[in-house]
Amino acid sequence: MAPKQSPTVRQRRLGTQLRRLREAVGMNAVEAGGLLGADRTQISNIEAGRFGISAERVRRFAAIYECEDTALVDALVAMTGGRKGRWWEEYRGKIPPGFLDVSELEHDALRLHTVQTAHLPGLFQIEEHARAIFDLIVPALPRLEVELRVAHRMARQSVVMGPNPRPYFGVIHEAALRMEIGGRDVARRQLQALLAATERDNVTLRVIPFSAGGFPMAGDTILYAEAAHLQLDTVHLDSPAGAVFVDSPTQLANFRRRMAMVEKVALPEAASTDFIRSIVREP
Repeated sequence: MAPKQSPTVRQRRLGTQLRRLREAVGMNAVEAGGLLGADRTQISNIEAGRFGISAERVRRFAAIYECEDTALVDALVAMTGGRKGRWWEEYRGKIPPGFLDVSELEHDALRLHTVQTAHLPGLFQIEEHARAIFDLIVPALPRLEVELRVAHRMARQSVVMGPNPRPYFGVIHEAALRMEIGGRDVARRQLQALLAATERDNVTLRVIPFSAGGFPMAGDTILYAEAAHLQLDTVHLDSPAGAVFVDSPTQLANFRRRMAMVEKVALPEAASTDFIRSIVREP
């Protein structure tokens, strides 16, 4: 079996969890391979997400690793399978792979939580706003890539506005609300789109005003994706070098604690909506 050259975030996450199960019982890759009829290299490739793995084999791994958490095993089984039928695959090779990994992470999540201070959530951006953001990249992107990135961002929005919308909880700093990307007219239409999003039953948006002062993770752009099992949650961080994904249990616990602290300084939901409306009404 030839290894996958570019495993997706879901494939890497599955492999990482299998490695953690192996390490939890003090078993090395050679010992695991002996019990599973594979060599050390095959085990390493599976754990790196470079080899696909069947649902049946995941259950066999879990049994050998003495995992009695049936909910975790079921969640791992649900993560098997390839890329077929996933809408973002049509963009592979055309835009950075990190964009596709974020799409996959959002699609597979049960719930989404975000904290943003400089940019508005991509899942609610209008085309003009998104295009203006991509036009700011240095060096400038080719026009075709800008349009592909915009189209991809618009398609992502089905995760919260499609037929099976995920629950979404977002915290936005006032700085992001006041940044007139694309000009005042675009900014006003963008804020109106945010207000329309708050009318959806699955969407909660809360605002941190300047008057709140400092708060944990100020300056970061964070997506916390809840999975079917707590151990499979994943955090996505934006960085100048590209997408960063965090999944260690300690780091995830720290992010949950920090995000709870951020929520404490945000305005209540109704007050947040009124706050956004007040900015829209400004001349």
